[in-house]
Amino acid sequence: MKSGDDHRRGHRRRLREKFLSSGLAGFHDYEVIELLLTMATPRKDCKGPAKAALARFKTLPGVLEAPTEELCAIEGIGPTNVFGIKLIKAVADRCLAQKLADGTPLNNSRDLYDYLRLTLRDKSREEFKAVFLDAKNRVIASETLFTGTLTASAVYPREVISAALRHHAAAVIFAHNHPSGDPQPSEEDVAITRQLVQACAVMDITVHEHLVIGANSYFSFADQGYISAIRRDIASRGEGHP
Repeated sequence: MKSGDDHRRGHRRRLREKFLSSGLAGFHDYEVIELLLTMATPRKDCKGPAKAALARFKTLPGVLEAPTEELCAIEGIGPTNVFGIKLIKAVADRCLAQKLADGTPLNNSRDLYDYLRLTLRDKSREEFKAVFLDAKNRVIASETLFTGTLTASAVYPREVISAALRHHAAAVIFAHNHPSGDPQPSEEDVAITRQLVQACAVMDITVHEHLVIGANSYFSFADQGYISAIRRDIASRGEGHP
């Protein structure tokens, strides 16, 4: 028994030393999970539960974002040693939220995805979020405006404009998730994007982006040229002006 305890302590020490010397480079995903599980588990072997969690939730983000009760349903993981996983997830969420709240500009769709995937990915229902920006494209606030069904969100442009005016926004970024995991936009997504760009143009509010969040990827309306094409079309028809 003692030799087993010595082996576990040595294994954990090696994992921690490896992390302190080179970060997560060279770590398997299950080793990352194992390291998190050991934070609140003094003696128990965490390698088996870590591998089981990865098999159950498929990816490292999937494990971090899994509900506590589902993690605890895995043999070897309980309310005590799930602490490390939920702590690191909460810390990451807070850091990213503060990055937005502190006014750091969102320079591209990947930056936006890196933040929003933590709040929108793996949701069982669609959620429609708006990120409000000032005239220098610094983030003022982000807000979930609508929650829909498994397949669609009821998005009302009037309520979007009301929220933008409440935040005194000069520009806005929209994002919503696809619970199916496929980020390709539907015809409805394209239609609502046009409606929102037009409604915001009437109030002199610029729409920079509409991002669709999938399981491990995203679709950017801006990157694919949709936003600029909608603007050109609205301008050619003389729409979007008081």
